[in-house]
Amino acid sequence: MQLIDITHAQTQLPQLMQIALQGEEIIITRNNQPILKLSQISSTPKRRHRGSAKGQIKIAPDFNAPLEDFQEYMT
Repeated sequence: MQLIDITHAQTQLPQLMQIALQGEEIIITRNNQPILKLSQISSTPKRRHRGSAKGQIKIAPDFNAPLEDFQEYMT
């Protein structure tokens, strides 16, 4: 992320646009306060694929077993 004053941004807009198109975020400031953000608009969000996490999640065999700390509440 780059911070740039608005007076410099006005003279360097084409260069800032190229930087933003490469994926960097540009924050334009006035009196050291952010007023604008220049960033590339992302294309369509990536769709999730069913089964993409297969084999990465493990569930303990005693997952549904009652917890010892809560025995007094179970009676």
